[in-house]
Amino acid sequence: MPDKSLTVATYAAGASLAAITLIYVFGPTYFLDPQKKGVVGLSNPANDCFINSVLQALAGLGDLRLYLIRETHRRSLDDSWVYAQAVPAGAWDAASGARDGLHGHRNVPEWKVEGLQRGLVTRGLKEILDSLNERPIYKKTISAAPFVRTLEQAFQQRISRQQQDAQEFLQVVAERLCDEYHAGRRARMFARRKTTLADVGTASSNMPGYPPGSAGLVADGGAVARDEDNKPEKEDDGVENGFPLEGKFESQIECLTCGFKPRPTESTFCTLNLNVPRASSTTLNACFDGMFKTEYIDDFKCEKCRLVHALAFFEAEAEKATSESFRTKARTSIAKLQVAIDADPETPPEDVTLPDTRYAPKRRIARHIRLTRFPNIIAIHLSRSIYDASNLSQKNSAKVAFPERLSLGGLLQQRKYKLLGLVTHKGNHHSGHYESFRRQNIYPPFSNPHTFQASGVYSKTASPASTPQVKALQQRSEGSSSPLASTPDLPSLERPGSTSTFRDRDADTNSLRSVAASARSTLSKITSRSSSRAGSSGPATAREDSGSAKAIPIPAKPKKRKSHDRWWRISDEKVKEASTRDVLSMQREVYLLFYELDKEHI
Repeated sequence: MPDKSLTVATYAAGASLAAITLIYVFGPTYFLDPQKKGVVGLSNPANDCFINSVLQALAGLGDLRLYLIRETHRRSLDDSWVYAQAVPAGAWDAASGARDGLHGHRNVPEWKVEGLQRGLVTRGLKEILDSLNERPIYKKTISAAPFVRTLEQAFQQRISRQQQDAQEFLQVVAERLCDEYHAGRRARMFARRKTTLADVGTASSNMPGYPPGSAGLVADGGAVARDEDNKPEKEDDGVENGFPLEGKFESQIECLTCGFKPRPTESTFCTLNLNVPRASSTTLNACFDGMFKTEYIDDFKCEKCRLVHALAFFEAEAEKATSESFRTKARTSIAKLQVAIDADPETPPEDVTLPDTRYAPKRRIARHIRLTRFPNIIAIHLSRSIYDASNLSQKNSAKVAFPERLSLGGLLQQRKYKLLGLVTHKGNHHSGHYESFRRQNIYPPFSNPHTFQASGVYSKTASPASTPQVKALQQRSEGSSSPLASTPDLPSLERPGSTSTFRDRDADTNSLRSVAASARSTLSKITSRSSSRAGSSGPATAREDSGSAKAIPIPAKPKKRKSHDRWWRISDEKVKEASTRDVLSMQREVYLLFYELDKEHI
């Protein structure tokens, strides 16, 4: 007969092995915390730290990843012919929302336009960021070479490794992504217009009363086609659905002599370049003031002041004129100049010869710059280059204090941003090493604890019943000797009129109630035994026991680091944890900052 202890040990070992097998098969990452096991690193075979640092910082931007997913999914859903053929140059007008670099589409080669429409860099960046956001169960390192080859294929030239500037690499990638977004948007609008024109032409050819061959005329001049051409694309309009790094700022000048304000000049940006002042220490707000504060410029020739000067010149000439024809011509010019001054000083009359610009008066103007469209992600470049008289450059090593929460805009249109990543540089202006910091955020694609619940295609997963809050009961009267007076009680989850729904609760709530009931019964048995013993031993012993129980110190629980206080410090393939304090202390090395819009405070 086998030994009983050996049989029990055999069964225990088999059960343990079965449990380990089940966990390994159905939940291999069950006991792994994704915020503690690290992230994927990038290899550095050829001084590619400027590429690796930027890619790691972009991998921590949730809005950018959502944009890449949406844009690649949209291109895969559309027909291939929408993006295969380059849009004609006439369709690339300024009204379609193009960036400044693409307004001259007539000079852009056709292969580049087709590459922009297909979104080569958008797809390549999505693939590399998806790989960097994996949850590795061991140390893992990949290479950025596939994305570099995608960039070289898109521009049809090799990326220079001589400069090795992270800001230049970020600017190239961001502007290319922005151009691809606008190129794809124009391609969709142009395809929609072609489809509408074809539908109108087909319908008009079948209508009674239209002569044969008039389909093209109706399609070209139909009201439906014009309305469809002027109708904005709803899914692409707006800041949230556009390119998240694209913003706009407006430059406005004002003449301090006549008060004339020309039309403001609007420009788009993907990265904000802020100059670091030459000081031992400064702040990020001071760098913003250097760009957005009011700037006063001397020796500026105002358009309105020039017309006023010309008006005074013609009036003097008319008074000195001896010929009636010359006096009449001068008065005609004076009348036209007066109309231009009152209506639009920026467009002087064409048939009036103005005096030479050398004799125009010089004025002092004020220049204002303000943000008109706030991007979802604002990328800030702190320019640390200093050039002397001999054009030799050196690095400005001033400390720049930057906040975790950044506020931009005025009182009526204030936006709040949260720091998600930064790139630091150690070394001088000609050599050094780049590192990146990224906040440990877990976004919905990787945090879905209710995967197996029924939900719609685009609907959010329904949240289960919340865990009941533990509340303490009120103290009973002194005559009550039951120790359950201070025992926490679980409130009932039953609502009035919802008896059937309460019965259908999940097993978690029932298990909580069963645990609470068993705890109460155990406490009641213990208290009954202790009360019987206390009665036999006398009141003095009970007092001593209660006093000794009160004197027992309760050990304090160790403080856990908050999830939003966790960061990754990434140097190529080396990854280690950091805190917000460590990030904010990188004041002398900070080079690039990435802030994401806090949509709760909009």
